[in-house]
Amino acid sequence: MTATPSLQAQVSGSSFYAGMRVLPKAEREAMYAIYAFCRAVDDIADDEQGSRAERAVALEAWRTDIEALYAGGAPGRAALVTDAVARFGLKKADFLAVIDGMAMDVAGDIRWPSLEILDLYCDRVASAVGRLSVRIFGMDEAPGIELAFHLGRALQLTNILRDIDEDAAIGRVYLPAEPLLAARIVFTTPIEVVNDPRIEGACRELAKLAHRHYEAANAILARRPSGHLIAPRLMAAVYAKILRQMEAASWAAPRERIRVNKAMLLLTVLRLSLLR
Repeated sequence: MTATPSLQAQVSGSSFYAGMRVLPKAEREAMYAIYAFCRAVDDIADDEQGSRAERAVALEAWRTDIEALYAGGAPGRAALVTDAVARFGLKKADFLAVIDGMAMDVAGDIRWPSLEILDLYCDRVASAVGRLSVRIFGMDEAPGIELAFHLGRALQLTNILRDIDEDAAIGRVYLPAEPLLAARIVFTTPIEVVNDPRIEGACRELAKLAHRHYEAANAILARRPSGHLIAPRLMAAVYAKILRQMEAASWAAPRERIRVNKAMLLLTVLRLSLLR
C-alpha cells in the first residue's frame, strides 16, 4: 500500500511520522497501513458518533473484514493492510486484539479500572500494535515480542497521564483504582476525580510503572537485536521525555498538556540515526 497524502498529513510532524520516515519504503508503507487501521478503529471508539450499539456493530464489521482477509475472502476495508500482512507475516490475533481494546471503550466508559484490567487494555490497544510493528521492523520473535510488551505499555501509560483532562471530558478515567484509593480519592464523577488535589500521588505511582516499562524496553534495545530499531528507539526517547516533563510540571490541576517539541524531535532523530 502506498501511503496517501491525507494519511501522511495526519501523522506529519508527530514522533510516529519521524520514526517511520527513516524506514525503508516497504516497511514505511506497511507501518502507514497499520496506522490507518488503528486510526479507523480508534475513531469508532473515541469519536462518539452514533450509539454504543452502532459503534459496536462498526467494530464487528472490522473484525469480520480481518477474518475474511486471513480466510482468503474479500477483505473489505481490511484491504488496506493486505500487502503488509502478506509481506511481513502479521498475525491475525494482533489485529483482533486491537479491535478488542477499542470494544472495551465502546462497551462503557472506562473509569478507574483495576491495575489488572488496565494492563489488559494496554496490551490490546498498544502492545498488540507493537507486536505488529516489530514484525515489520524485522526483529526476531522473542526480543520483538518482549519489546512490544514493555514499550507498548510504557507509551500507553504515558498517554494516559498526558490525556487526563481530555479523557475526563468524555467521561473516562484510565488512572487505576489502586493508586487512587491509596490517595484517598473518592470515586464520584470523572471531572471531580481528576481535579482532586490528591491526584498527584496517584499519577506519580502510575509514572513509576511507566518508567519500569521504559527501562525494560531500553534494556532490550541496548542488546542491539536485529531489525530496524530507530523507530522504537525514537518513540521510547520522545515519550520518556514527555513523562519526565510531566513529572517536573506535576499533575495538580489545572494541568497544561505537554506537547512534543519539533526541534527536540528532529535532534533526537538525528542522534539516533548517527548511532545506528
